[in-house]
Amino acid sequence: MTLHSVHQDGISLGIGISEIKIDKLHVFDSDGLSDKATVPGSTTAITGGTNGAGAITISNLKLTTNAASALTSGNFADITIDTDGGKDGKSPFINIGAAVTGLNVELDGIKVNNATKDTTTGLMKVGESEAVILDQLSLKTGATTANIQLGNTPQGAMIKLDGSMVGGLEINNLSLKDASAGGGGSIILGKIKVNDTGSEDLGLKADVAVTTNGLKVTALQNKTDVYVQSVKLGSVASKSIGDIQVSGLQISNANGAGAVITVSGH
Repeated sequence: MTLHSVHQDGISLGIGISEIKIDKLHVFDSDGLSDKATVPGSTTAITGGTNGAGAITISNLKLTTNAASALTSGNFADITIDTDGGKDGKSPFINIGAAVTGLNVELDGIKVNNATKDTTTGLMKVGESEAVILDQLSLKTGATTANIQLGNTPQGAMIKLDGSMVGGLEINNLSLKDASAGGGGSIILGKIKVNDTGSEDLGLKADVAVTTNGLKVTALQNKTDVYVQSVKLGSVASKSIGDIQVSGLQISNANGAGAVITVSGH
């Protein structure tokens, strides 16, 4: 990592990383699905809830630089940090500009596990029971730029993503598995290609804000084309039912273009 100030007051960071590996990543749900849970917006009961703790487990996650979309600096990320007093000196904020290299993302799969809480430490622990949700997955991203404002946010959101994935977003070997006793098969998508309509690249335009109700993300603001290659139902050995193409996908919300996604606990 390099740390220096250039041309003006403020801080510039260059983060040099060639590879990141994570053996296991767990996301815990300490109270599981309620035994009285209903489908959102209705009174229809959901079958199977036991109030039992569970966890989503991601195995062997690896991030490496996508050479086709690397930063000119050769760094994993370049960051500039400035503080500002705000309008009339009454709305101070920190501004963080970041550019992140294009990435190759690989993982061995995603599973769901049972989980328990240590009565001494209060920390969650993954159990031995598991079911595979997603088999191997790989994807490629392009270089991304983001501007983050902390404190006050004169740009209108805490994080604004901008930039373009050269060559679009590519997802390979997506296999969604039915691990139930009555299932055992998979939905297999050989390749998914996502790009802007009329372009080979995928523009990144998203706003991220933290509201009193949770995380709010406004994304998918451009017209988009999606191509799904080699759709198989059952197993890898099954014959493909064909390819699927969606052209000119445009999503809007009550306030303009894009989908508004909120994330909060329950």
